[in-house]
Amino acid sequence: MREMCVPPPPPPPPDSSAGADSAAGEDDGTDRLRIYQDWKGSNIFLLQGRLIFGPDARSVLLTLFLIVAPVVVFCVFVARKLMDDFHHHLGVSIVVVVVVLTFLDLIFLLLTSGRDPGIIPRNAHPPEPEAYGGETFIPGQTPTSRLSRTKDVIVNGIVVKTKYCDTCMLYRPPRCSHCSICNNCVEKFDHHCPWVGQCIGVRNYRFFFMFVFTSTILCIYVHAFCWVYVTRIMNGESTSIWKAMIKTPASIALLIYSFISVWFVGGLSVFHLYLISKNQSTYENFRYRYDGLSNPFDRGFIKNFKDVFFTSIPPSKNNFRAKVPKKPQISGRAIGGSFLNSKREKSIGDRERGLKPEWDESMQEFENNLVFSDNNADEGVRFDDVSPDLSRILPPQGMESRSVIHSRRSSLGRISGNWELPYDVPALVTGVESKQASDGSGRDLKSKSQRSEASTRT
Repeated sequence: MREMCVPPPPPPPPDSSAGADSAAGEDDGTDRLRIYQDWKGSNIFLLQGRLIFGPDARSVLLTLFLIVAPVVVFCVFVARKLMDDFHHHLGVSIVVVVVVLTFLDLIFLLLTSGRDPGIIPRNAHPPEPEAYGGETFIPGQTPTSRLSRTKDVIVNGIVVKTKYCDTCMLYRPPRCSHCSICNNCVEKFDHHCPWVGQCIGVRNYRFFFMFVFTSTILCIYVHAFCWVYVTRIMNGESTSIWKAMIKTPASIALLIYSFISVWFVGGLSVFHLYLISKNQSTYENFRYRYDGLSNPFDRGFIKNFKDVFFTSIPPSKNNFRAKVPKKPQISGRAIGGSFLNSKREKSIGDRERGLKPEWDESMQEFENNLVFSDNNADEGVRFDDVSPDLSRILPPQGMESRSVIHSRRSSLGRISGNWELPYDVPALVTGVESKQASDGSGRDLKSKSQRSEASTRT
């Protein structure tokens, strides 16, 4: 049985009232969605699509705490004491500098995590297969299976292979990769940073490096002035360094914290300085993509730094606040005995969960009207005299030798290779026999039922 779905009826002809209503709906935003509301990736949007984060955006709160909390402890227990020891507003400048560094660090963090890293919009349809390899169209075959998985692109005289993305349905530009966490193709993909909760790409790599570099300077600044405060206690009280550190436990905690942190952010800053000088990304470096080969994107030390810090950032390819029409919801309709798509989807879902599907009345009535042919049925058994209630579902007269009605239970008792009747058929015939005998109209059926019982026992 073939299932069909009727397309929705054509819209009524437009008139003045309908046009006014549609225009009012578009103005109110009831009939249209913004792109960020229908986004296929795993991103999180804030401020109505003005800020875009990765799915692990909560990690940004942890990063904020790791930056702000040590700075607050430093200002309260260290910088405030140093303000009294230094004259000519030198002590105030200690607090001002640490506050400015912290503010810049948070700004770079926000520009890194809440910005489009260079997401390439998904293609609504896969590329035409005729344009790649000259393959002919084969009905019923998936379009992506006929497309070439790679495509050669020449960059500065060097052939670079680009891959086809099945999710975004496009050939990725050079240095582009699909982030499995954000589920997006990102241009000049560097890596996905869990500390900022965002991918690092062509549009936020500059801010990411500035964030890491500012964090390094902030750690060094706090660590240095904690030692200054401990030294002033040691010189002012003529005591040992250990006794001076015991008198300021906040300085001890900050010294340990900043010493550990500077190895992470400092090492990361040095590593990215090396990558910038070679015009490589973290993704390319870890995969040894240019190991033993010339890098087609390397333009020299000075030009590589200039490309990162002194060039304009390309505009975003996505307008997350743009409005798009809602996708129409097509509801299934029953045609030619088929049932609703909603019922079909429900039954499929029940089978996947191991539940018994619920059939609607139309499907049950359709099943009751089905007639299965059985050439091996007993030609001597006549069902037209069994009961008047069953006459409306029996085949026309003269066809009883070719088709009979079988219930679902009768097929359960049949075993492959065994043509004996199930155990409940003799009992059913016996019950019918007693009923017909009491009515005085079961003479022929009685003898046939006895022969059936005898054959069953043998």
